[in-house]
Amino acid sequence: MPSSDMRRWTQLALGLLVMMTISSPQYVWTLFVHSFQAGTHSSLAAVQVTFTALVVLQTFFSPAQGYLIDRLGPKVMIAIGAALSGAGWAASAFATTLVGLYASYGLLCGLGTGIVYVGIIGLMVRWFPERRGFAAGVVAAGYGMGAVVTTFPISSMIASSGFRHTLLAFGLAFAAVGVLAALFLRTPVPGEAAVGSARAADGADPALDVAPGAMLRTKLFWLMFIMMTMMSTGGLMVAANFANFAHEFGVANQIVFGVAALPFALTFDRVTNGLTRPFFGFVSDRLGREETMAVAFCAEALAIALLLNFRHNAYAFALLSGVVFFAWGEIFSLFPSVLTDTFGPRHATTNYGFLYMAQGVGSLLGGPVAALLHDAAGGWVPVFAITIGLDFATACLAILVLRPLRRQWRATCSPLRGVAGQHA
Repeated sequence: MPSSDMRRWTQLALGLLVMMTISSPQYVWTLFVHSFQAGTHSSLAAVQVTFTALVVLQTFFSPAQGYLIDRLGPKVMIAIGAALSGAGWAASAFATTLVGLYASYGLLCGLGTGIVYVGIIGLMVRWFPERRGFAAGVVAAGYGMGAVVTTFPISSMIASSGFRHTLLAFGLAFAAVGVLAALFLRTPVPGEAAVGSARAADGADPALDVAPGAMLRTKLFWLMFIMMTMMSTGGLMVAANFANFAHEFGVANQIVFGVAALPFALTFDRVTNGLTRPFFGFVSDRLGREETMAVAFCAEALAIALLLNFRHNAYAFALLSGVVFFAWGEIFSLFPSVLTDTFGPRHATTNYGFLYMAQGVGSLLGGPVAALLHDAAGGWVPVFAITIGLDFATACLAILVLRPLRRQWRATCSPLRGVAGQHA
Protein backbone atom coordinates (compact mmCIF):
# COMPACT_ATOMS: atom_id res chain seq x y z
CA MET A 1 0.00 0.00 0.00
CA PRO A 2 1.47 3.43 -0.95
CA SER A 3 2.47 5.60 2.00
CA SER A 4 -0.04 8.29 1.00
CA ASP A 5 -2.83 5.72 1.05
CA MET A 6 -1.64 4.40 4.41
CA ARG A 7 -1.77 7.91 5.88
CA ARG A 8 -5.40 8.47 5.03
CA TRP A 9 -6.48 5.02 6.25
CA THR A 10 -4.66 5.80 9.50
CA GLN A 11 -6.61 9.06 9.72
CA LEU A 12 -9.84 7.11 9.17
CA ALA A 13 -8.97 4.69 11.98
CA LEU A 14 -8.13 7.56 14.34
CA GLY A 15 -11.40 9.31 13.46
CA LEU A 16 -13.34 6.11 14.15
CA LEU A 17 -11.66 5.75 17.54
CA VAL A 18 -12.44 9.33 18.60
CA MET A 19 -16.06 8.89 17.50
CA MET A 20 -16.37 5.79 19.65
CA THR A 21 -15.23 7.73 22.72
CA ILE A 22 -18.13 10.21 22.43
CA SER A 23 -20.97 7.74 21.72
CA SER A 24 -21.72 6.64 25.28
CA PRO A 25 -23.21 9.92 26.62
CA GLN A 26 -26.11 9.56 24.19
CA TYR A 27 -26.46 5.82 23.81
CA VAL A 28 -26.08 4.66 27.43
CA TRP A 29 -27.93 7.58 29.00
CA THR A 30 -30.82 5.28 29.84
CA LEU A 31 -28.60 3.33 32.28
CA PHE A 32 -28.18 6.39 34.50
CA VAL A 33 -31.66 7.96 34.46
CA HIS A 34 -33.03 6.41 37.66
CA SER A 35 -29.74 6.95 39.50
CA PHE A 36 -29.77 10.64 38.54
CA GLN A 37 -33.38 10.86 39.72
CA ALA A 38 -32.40 9.54 43.14
CA GLY A 39 -29.17 11.52 43.27
CA THR A 40 -30.84 14.86 42.50
CA HIS A 41 -34.21 14.07 44.15
CA SER A 42 -35.97 15.08 40.92
CA SER A 43 -38.76 13.86 38.70
CA LEU A 44 -38.21 11.77 35.61
CA ALA A 45 -39.33 14.62 33.35
CA ALA A 46 -36.86 17.03 34.94
CA VAL A 47 -33.96 14.61 34.60
CA GLN A 48 -34.83 13.85 30.96
CA VAL A 49 -34.30 17.52 30.12
CA THR A 50 -30.60 16.65 30.37
CA PHE A 51 -30.85 14.35 27.35
CA THR A 52 -32.74 16.95 25.33
CA ALA A 53 -30.07 19.52 26.18
CA LEU A 54 -27.37 17.07 25.10
CA VAL A 55 -28.91 16.56 21.65
CA VAL A 56 -29.85 20.21 21.09
CA LEU A 57 -26.41 21.53 22.06
CA GLN A 58 -24.74 18.85 19.95
CA THR A 59 -26.62 19.86 16.82
CA PHE A 60 -27.62 23.54 17.07
CA PHE A 61 -24.11 24.78 17.85
CA SER A 62 -22.51 22.72 15.09
CA PRO A 63 -22.21 25.60 12.55
CA ALA A 64 -20.15 27.66 15.01
CA GLN A 65 -18.14 24.59 15.95
CA GLY A 66 -17.51 23.77 12.31
CA TYR A 67 -16.37 27.35 11.68
CA LEU A 68 -13.83 27.13 14.52
CA ILE A 69 -12.57 23.77 13.25
CA ASP A 70 -12.08 25.17 9.75
CA ARG A 71 -10.19 28.16 11.17
CA LEU A 72 -8.15 26.58 13.98
CA GLY A 73 -7.66 23.11 12.48
CA PRO A 74 -9.12 19.72 13.41
CA LYS A 75 -6.39 18.55 15.80
CA VAL A 76 -6.89 21.21 18.47
CA MET A 77 -10.66 21.52 18.24
CA ILE A 78 -11.42 17.80 18.11
CA ALA A 79 -9.10 17.23 21.07
CA ILE A 80 -10.97 19.95 22.97
CA GLY A 81 -14.28 18.31 22.01
CA ALA A 82 -13.15 14.90 23.25
CA ALA A 83 -11.92 16.47 26.49
CA LEU A 84 -15.21 18.31 27.03
CA SER A 85 -17.29 15.18 26.41
CA GLY A 86 -15.25 13.09 28.84
CA ALA A 87 -15.12 15.92 31.38
CA GLY A 88 -18.92 16.21 31.21
CA TRP A 89 -19.26 12.59 32.25
CA ALA A 90 -16.66 12.90 34.99
CA ALA A 91 -18.22 16.11 36.34
CA SER A 92 -21.72 14.62 36.36
CA ALA A 93 -20.44 12.07 38.88
CA PHE A 94 -20.48 14.91 41.42
CA ALA A 95 -23.84 16.42 40.39
CA THR A 96 -26.36 16.53 43.24
CA THR A 97 -28.69 19.12 41.70
CA LEU A 98 -30.45 19.48 38.37
CA VAL A 99 -28.38 22.58 37.55
CA GLY A 100 -25.19 20.61 38.08
CA LEU A 101 -26.50 17.75 35.95
CA TYR A 102 -27.57 20.06 33.13
CA ALA A 103 -24.23 21.90 33.18
CA SER A 104 -22.11 18.72 33.19
CA TYR A 105 -23.90 15.97 31.29
CA GLY A 106 -26.02 18.31 29.17
CA LEU A 107 -23.77 21.30 28.41
CA LEU A 108 -20.24 19.86 28.44
CA CYS A 109 -21.12 16.54 26.78
CA GLY A 110 -23.39 18.25 24.26
CA LEU A 111 -20.82 20.80 23.15
CA GLY A 112 -18.01 18.22 23.17
CA THR A 113 -19.80 15.60 21.11
CA GLY A 114 -20.93 18.24 18.61
CA ILE A 115 -17.36 19.46 18.04
CA VAL A 116 -16.06 15.93 17.55
CA TYR A 117 -18.92 14.76 15.33
CA VAL A 118 -18.89 17.57 12.77
CA GLY A 119 -15.11 17.79 12.93
CA ILE A 120 -14.49 14.12 12.17
CA ILE A 121 -17.11 13.98 9.40
CA GLY A 122 -15.75 17.15 7.78
CA LEU A 123 -12.19 15.85 7.98
CA MET A 124 -12.89 12.40 6.51
CA VAL A 125 -14.73 13.69 3.42
CA ARG A 126 -11.54 15.64 2.66
CA TRP A 127 -9.26 12.64 3.06
CA PHE A 128 -11.44 10.42 0.84
CA PRO A 129 -12.72 12.55 -2.08
CA GLU A 130 -13.59 9.48 -4.17
CA ARG A 131 -15.08 7.50 -1.24
CA ARG A 132 -16.85 10.20 0.72
CA GLY A 133 -19.92 8.10 1.41
CA PHE A 134 -17.91 5.17 2.71
CA ALA A 135 -15.52 7.29 4.82
CA ALA A 136 -18.31 9.34 6.40
CA GLY A 137 -20.23 6.12 7.02
CA VAL A 138 -17.32 4.41 8.78
CA VAL A 139 -16.76 7.19 11.31
CA ALA A 140 -20.51 7.75 11.75
CA ALA A 141 -20.77 4.04 12.53
CA GLY A 142 -18.26 4.60 15.32
CA TYR A 143 -20.72 7.02 16.91
CA GLY A 144 -23.67 4.73 16.30
CA MET A 145 -21.98 1.52 17.47
CA GLY A 146 -19.36 2.72 19.93
CA ALA A 147 -21.67 2.18 22.87
CA VAL A 148 -22.06 -1.51 21.95
CA VAL A 149 -18.50 -2.00 23.24
CA THR A 150 -19.07 -0.05 26.48
CA THR A 151 -22.67 -0.82 27.45
CA PHE A 152 -22.04 -4.08 29.30
CA PRO A 153 -18.84 -2.93 31.11
CA ILE A 154 -20.62 0.25 32.20
CA SER A 155 -23.67 -1.69 33.36
CA SER A 156 -21.44 -4.09 35.28
CA MET A 157 -19.49 -1.30 36.99
CA ILE A 158 -22.70 0.49 37.97
CA ALA A 159 -23.85 -2.70 39.69
CA SER A 160 -20.52 -3.31 41.45
CA SER A 161 -19.22 0.20 42.20
CA GLY A 162 -22.14 2.59 41.82
CA PHE A 163 -23.06 5.07 39.12
CA ARG A 164 -20.88 7.95 40.35
CA HIS A 165 -17.66 5.92 40.31
CA THR A 166 -18.63 4.58 36.86
CA LEU A 167 -19.18 8.05 35.42
CA LEU A 168 -15.88 9.31 36.82
CA ALA A 169 -13.82 6.32 35.66
CA PHE A 170 -15.27 6.06 32.17
CA GLY A 171 -15.39 9.84 31.69
CA LEU A 172 -11.68 10.17 32.40
CA ALA A 173 -10.90 7.15 30.19
CA PHE A 174 -12.97 8.49 27.28
CA ALA A 175 -11.30 11.90 27.55
CA ALA A 176 -7.79 10.43 27.65
CA VAL A 177 -8.28 8.11 24.67
CA GLY A 178 -10.17 10.70 22.62
CA VAL A 179 -7.63 13.48 23.18
CA LEU A 180 -4.65 11.21 22.48
CA ALA A 181 -6.15 9.98 19.18
CA ALA A 182 -7.21 13.50 18.16
CA LEU A 183 -3.67 14.83 18.51
CA PHE A 184 -2.63 12.70 15.53
CA LEU A 185 -5.41 13.99 13.26
CA ARG A 186 -4.62 16.54 10.55
CA THR A 187 -5.95 18.07 7.36
CA PRO A 188 -4.48 16.66 4.12
CA VAL A 189 -2.05 18.92 2.30
CA PRO A 190 -2.95 19.82 -1.31
CA GLY A 191 -2.76 16.72 -3.51
CA GLU A 192 -2.21 14.32 -0.60
CA ALA A 193 -5.76 12.92 -0.62
CA ALA A 194 -6.02 12.72 -4.41
CA VAL A 195 -5.61 8.93 -4.48
CA GLY A 196 -7.43 7.36 -7.40
CA SER A 197 -10.26 9.33 -8.89
CA ALA A 198 -11.22 12.50 -7.06
CA ARG A 199 -14.54 12.54 -8.85
CA ALA A 200 -17.57 11.21 -7.03
CA ALA A 201 -19.89 8.61 -8.46
CA ASP A 202 -22.31 11.22 -9.75
CA GLY A 203 -19.70 13.39 -11.41
CA ALA A 204 -19.39 16.04 -8.71
CA ASP A 205 -16.79 18.69 -9.50
CA PRO A 206 -14.12 18.74 -6.77
CA ALA A 207 -12.80 22.11 -7.96
CA LEU A 208 -15.85 23.98 -6.64
CA ASP A 209 -15.65 25.25 -3.05
CA VAL A 210 -18.65 27.22 -1.81
CA ALA A 211 -18.41 29.22 1.42
CA PRO A 212 -21.19 28.80 4.01
CA GLY A 213 -22.77 32.19 3.36
CA ALA A 214 -23.06 31.50 -0.36
CA MET A 215 -24.32 27.96 0.29
CA LEU A 216 -27.09 29.23 2.57
CA ARG A 217 -28.39 31.38 -0.26
CA THR A 218 -28.99 28.38 -2.54
CA LYS A 219 -32.27 26.48 -2.89
CA LEU A 220 -30.22 23.32 -3.16
CA PHE A 221 -28.96 23.51 0.43
CA TRP A 222 -32.42 24.15 1.85
CA LEU A 223 -33.82 21.23 -0.10
CA MET A 224 -31.18 19.00 1.52
CA PHE A 225 -32.00 20.54 4.92
CA ILE A 226 -35.73 19.84 4.50
CA MET A 227 -35.05 16.28 3.34
CA MET A 228 -32.73 15.52 6.27
CA THR A 229 -35.24 17.07 8.69
CA MET A 230 -38.01 14.86 7.28
CA MET A 231 -35.90 11.72 7.62
CA SER A 232 -34.66 12.68 11.10
CA THR A 233 -38.17 13.46 12.31
CA GLY A 234 -39.64 10.21 11.00
CA GLY A 235 -36.77 8.08 12.26
CA LEU A 236 -36.73 9.71 15.70
CA MET A 237 -40.49 9.29 16.00
CA VAL A 238 -39.75 5.57 16.03
CA ALA A 239 -36.47 5.69 17.96
CA ALA A 240 -37.67 7.95 20.77
CA ASN A 241 -40.75 5.86 21.47
CA PHE A 242 -39.49 2.38 20.65
CA ALA A 243 -39.87 0.96 24.16
CA ASN A 244 -43.40 2.39 24.35
CA PHE A 245 -44.27 0.66 21.06
CA ALA A 246 -43.02 -2.67 22.37
CA HIS A 247 -44.99 -2.44 25.61
CA GLU A 248 -48.21 -1.29 23.94
CA PHE A 249 -47.98 -4.03 21.30
CA GLY A 250 -47.47 -6.60 24.06
CA VAL A 251 -44.10 -7.93 22.85
CA ALA A 252 -41.60 -6.19 25.15
CA ASN A 253 -41.22 -9.07 27.59
CA GLN A 254 -41.87 -11.97 25.24
CA ILE A 255 -38.86 -14.24 24.81
CA VAL A 256 -37.01 -14.30 21.48
CA PHE A 257 -33.78 -16.22 20.97
CA GLY A 258 -33.61 -16.86 24.72
CA VAL A 259 -33.92 -13.22 25.87
CA ALA A 260 -36.68 -10.62 26.23
CA ALA A 261 -37.68 -9.08 22.92
CA LEU A 262 -37.12 -5.43 23.89
CA PRO A 263 -33.45 -5.61 25.02
CA PHE A 264 -32.69 -7.93 22.09
CA ALA A 265 -34.24 -5.47 19.64
CA LEU A 266 -32.41 -2.49 21.18
CA THR A 267 -29.04 -4.27 20.91
CA PHE A 268 -29.76 -5.52 17.39
CA ASP A 269 -30.86 -2.04 16.34
CA ARG A 270 -27.61 -0.46 17.52
CA VAL A 271 -25.62 -2.91 15.42
CA THR A 272 -27.68 -2.43 12.25
CA ASN A 273 -27.81 1.35 12.78
CA GLY A 274 -24.02 1.34 12.76
CA LEU A 275 -23.45 -1.08 9.89
CA THR A 276 -25.78 0.76 7.54
CA ARG A 277 -23.64 3.91 7.52
CA PRO A 278 -20.54 2.55 5.77
CA PHE A 279 -22.66 0.11 3.74
CA PHE A 280 -24.92 2.67 2.08
CA GLY A 281 -22.04 5.13 1.91
CA PHE A 282 -20.07 2.55 -0.08
CA VAL A 283 -23.09 1.88 -2.31
CA SER A 284 -23.68 5.58 -2.94
CA ASP A 285 -20.05 6.06 -4.01
CA ARG A 286 -20.80 3.66 -6.88
CA LEU A 287 -24.53 3.86 -7.56
CA GLY A 288 -24.99 7.61 -6.95
CA ARG A 289 -26.26 9.61 -3.97
CA GLU A 290 -29.86 10.24 -5.00
CA GLU A 291 -30.41 6.71 -6.29
CA THR A 292 -29.12 5.26 -3.01
CA MET A 293 -31.30 7.65 -1.02
CA ALA A 294 -34.40 6.57 -2.91
CA VAL A 295 -33.66 2.86 -2.35
CA ALA A 296 -32.84 3.26 1.35
CA PHE A 297 -35.74 5.55 2.19
CA CYS A 298 -38.25 3.30 0.42
CA ALA A 299 -36.76 0.30 2.22
CA GLU A 300 -37.38 1.98 5.56
CA ALA A 301 -40.98 2.75 4.62
CA LEU A 302 -41.54 -0.89 3.65
CA ALA A 303 -39.86 -2.17 6.83
CA ILE A 304 -42.02 0.07 9.03
CA ALA A 305 -45.16 -1.06 7.19
CA LEU A 306 -44.20 -4.70 7.81
CA LEU A 307 -43.36 -3.94 11.44
CA LEU A 308 -46.79 -2.40 11.88
CA ASN A 309 -48.48 -5.37 10.24
CA PHE A 310 -46.64 -7.95 12.40
CA ARG A 311 -46.45 -5.81 15.54
CA HIS A 312 -47.90 -8.49 17.82
CA ASN A 313 -45.33 -11.11 16.76
CA ALA A 314 -42.29 -10.76 19.03
CA TYR A 315 -39.83 -12.35 16.58
CA ALA A 316 -41.02 -10.25 13.67
CA PHE A 317 -41.01 -7.10 15.80
CA ALA A 318 -37.45 -7.67 17.01
CA LEU A 319 -35.99 -8.55 13.60
CA LEU A 320 -37.89 -5.96 11.56
CA SER A 321 -36.86 -3.24 13.99
CA GLY A 322 -33.27 -3.97 12.97
CA VAL A 323 -34.23 -3.57 9.31
CA VAL A 324 -35.92 -0.24 10.10
CA PHE A 325 -32.78 1.14 11.72
CA PHE A 326 -30.59 -0.31 8.96
CA ALA A 327 -32.62 1.68 6.44
CA TRP A 328 -32.56 4.87 8.56
CA GLY A 329 -29.02 5.30 9.91
CA GLU A 330 -27.59 5.82 6.44
CA ILE A 331 -28.72 9.45 6.48
CA PHE A 332 -25.55 10.18 8.50
CA SER A 333 -23.34 9.09 5.62
CA LEU A 334 -25.45 10.07 2.60
CA PHE A 335 -26.26 13.67 3.51
CA PRO A 336 -22.71 14.81 4.41
CA SER A 337 -21.46 13.11 1.25
CA VAL A 338 -23.97 14.71 -1.10
CA LEU A 339 -23.40 18.07 0.60
CA THR A 340 -19.62 17.93 0.07
CA ASP A 341 -20.02 16.61 -3.48
CA THR A 342 -22.17 19.64 -4.22
CA PHE A 343 -20.45 22.48 -2.37
CA GLY A 344 -16.85 21.24 -2.20
CA PRO A 345 -14.46 20.10 0.54
CA ARG A 346 -12.78 23.37 1.59
CA HIS A 347 -15.64 24.45 3.88
CA ALA A 348 -16.99 20.94 4.42
CA THR A 349 -16.95 21.05 8.22
CA THR A 350 -18.75 24.37 8.59
CA ASN A 351 -21.17 23.55 5.78
CA TYR A 352 -22.07 20.22 7.35
CA GLY A 353 -22.52 21.98 10.68
CA PHE A 354 -25.42 23.91 9.16
CA LEU A 355 -26.94 20.78 7.62
CA TYR A 356 -26.50 18.78 10.84
CA MET A 357 -28.89 21.19 12.55
CA ALA A 358 -31.64 19.27 10.73
CA GLN A 359 -31.00 16.39 13.14
CA GLY A 360 -31.65 18.78 16.04
CA VAL A 361 -34.91 19.94 14.47
CA GLY A 362 -35.89 16.30 13.97
CA SER A 363 -35.13 15.49 17.63
CA LEU A 364 -37.39 18.31 18.80
CA LEU A 365 -40.21 17.29 16.46
CA GLY A 366 -39.92 13.51 16.58
CA GLY A 367 -40.48 12.79 20.27
CA PRO A 368 -43.07 15.45 21.20
CA VAL A 369 -45.04 15.22 17.96
CA ALA A 370 -45.20 11.45 18.18
CA ALA A 371 -46.44 11.65 21.78
CA LEU A 372 -49.11 14.20 20.85
CA LEU A 373 -50.28 12.05 17.95
CA HIS A 374 -50.47 9.01 20.20
CA ASP A 375 -52.51 10.84 22.83
CA ALA A 376 -54.86 12.33 20.23
CA ALA A 377 -55.42 9.08 18.32
CA GLY A 378 -55.18 6.66 21.23
CA GLY A 379 -52.54 4.53 19.54
CA TRP A 380 -49.26 4.43 17.63
CA VAL A 381 -50.62 3.59 14.17
CA PRO A 382 -50.81 7.27 13.04
CA VAL A 383 -47.17 7.74 14.07
CA PHE A 384 -46.13 4.81 11.91
CA ALA A 385 -48.26 6.11 9.04
CA ILE A 386 -46.67 9.56 9.14
CA THR A 387 -43.17 8.07 9.27
CA ILE A 388 -43.95 5.91 6.22
CA GLY A 389 -45.28 8.98 4.40
CA LEU A 390 -42.17 11.03 5.24
CA ASP A 391 -39.92 8.22 3.97
CA PHE A 392 -41.70 7.93 0.63
CA ALA A 393 -41.90 11.71 0.21
CA THR A 394 -38.17 12.12 0.84
CA ALA A 395 -37.35 9.29 -1.58
CA CYS A 396 -39.39 11.06 -4.27
CA LEU A 397 -37.67 14.38 -3.53
CA ALA A 398 -34.28 12.70 -3.94
CA ILE A 399 -35.03 11.47 -7.46
CA LEU A 400 -37.50 14.02 -8.78
CA VAL A 401 -36.13 17.26 -7.29
CA LEU A 402 -32.65 16.86 -5.77
CA ARG A 403 -31.12 15.00 -8.71
CA PRO A 404 -32.20 17.48 -11.44
CA LEU A 405 -31.31 20.46 -9.24
CA ARG A 406 -27.81 19.09 -8.64
CA ARG A 407 -27.36 18.46 -12.38
CA GLN A 408 -28.37 22.04 -13.03
CA TRP A 409 -25.98 23.22 -10.31
CA ARG A 410 -23.06 21.32 -11.85
CA ALA A 411 -23.87 22.76 -15.26
CA THR A 412 -23.68 26.32 -13.92
CA CYS A 413 -20.99 25.97 -11.23
CA SER A 414 -18.06 27.17 -13.38
CA PRO A 415 -19.08 30.86 -13.26
CA LEU A 416 -19.31 30.59 -9.45
CA ARG A 417 -15.71 29.44 -8.96
CA GLY A 418 -14.45 32.98 -8.81
CA VAL A 419 -16.62 33.80 -5.80
CA ALA A 420 -17.14 30.36 -4.27
CA GLY A 421 -14.19 30.56 -1.93
CA GLN A 422 -15.00 34.03 -0.68
CA HIS A 423 -16.47 34.45 2.78
CA ALA A 424 -20.00 35.74 2.74
